[in-house]
Amino acid sequence: MRKFLVVLDDTRECLNAMRFAAMRAARTGGGVQVLSIVDPADFGAWVGVGDIMREEARERIAVHFEVFAKWMRDRQGVDPELVIREGEAVPEIMAQIREDPEIAVLVLGAGTDSKGPGPLVTALSKQAGTLTVPITIVPGDLSKERLEAIT
Repeated sequence: MRKFLVVLDDTRECLNAMRFAAMRAARTGGGVQVLSIVDPADFGAWVGVGDIMREEARERIAVHFEVFAKWMRDRQGVDPELVIREGEAVPEIMAQIREDPEIAVLVLGAGTDSKGPGPLVTALSKQAGTLTVPITIVPGDLSKERLEAIT
């Protein structure tokens, strides 16, 4: 099955990327894979405390994912898959694309503030020539109606 890979993070633009991926998957008979990346640097130097923090991060991700997953299932008829990886974002996204041959499109949300489109869009755009899949960049300020019209 052709999958749309979308990154789950704490940015506002993530919401439109999720919506776009689900709508495209629903309209084309594809699936959605939601990737969340845990930064190991967030867990400090103490192994025991780090393990607890890592588990708490995974639980927060699962709860956050379930909000999107419920919407995708109820509104779009798409049952998304959650993948959690640990490491730096760009290398982990690249690795996920390499490891899953069903991923056909990477969907990213672009920020709308004056700082630019965001670190993932900036970094992955620079590596677009080395990716084996196209990148779809979804503007973070598109309305639901506009997203529906273009998907």
